[in-house]
Amino acid sequence: MQMASVHSGQLATILMMAFALGLDAFSLGIGMGMRGIRWRHVLMTSLLIAVFHMILPMLGMMAGRYMGLLLGQVTGLAAGGLLALLGMHMIYNAFRGGGQVMKPTAWFGMLLFSLSVSMDSFSVGLSLGMVVNDMVLIALSFGVVGGLMSVLGLTVGRQVSGRLSEYGEMLGGIILFVFGLMFIF
Repeated sequence: MQMASVHSGQLATILMMAFALGLDAFSLGIGMGMRGIRWRHVLMTSLLIAVFHMILPMLGMMAGRYMGLLLGQVTGLAAGGLLALLGMHMIYNAFRGGGQVMKPTAWFGMLLFSLSVSMDSFSVGLSLGMVVNDMVLIALSFGVVGGLMSVLGLTVGRQVSGRLSEYGEMLGGIILFVFGLMFIF
């Protein structure tokens, strides 16, 4: 099979895939944004999501056809598990009140959240690696759209959290937990 370069029809398809992956970052960002995170954390988390949305599909495209069969199921389980754990931790902290072991606004928490949101882009990269040549365009498209959609989701979550006060963390945790379960099942 000959590798094809990206044409206008393929560009539209890539942008639609980037938007679909970005919707994931948007909806999960709402849950995280309900924590009432600061703008600095919105921007840092979105930047991390954008970077992971570029790196992971690039790695996936390099891994190619054979690795896709092996890792396709595992990446969804790993992403779901991370999100479910993060959601359970947020729910636990909402009931416990105060003192957190892992804060999603701490560097490790933002890194873990960003990685879990971006895991599915690795699987998409695996399949795209078999049919397209322009990996840089795909990775940049996924990164820019994923980053913008996460800013939007985190911002919407921030707006909602002000109205929900103390219930924001619990609701955000429930949203992340449910999405985690959806990834797993």
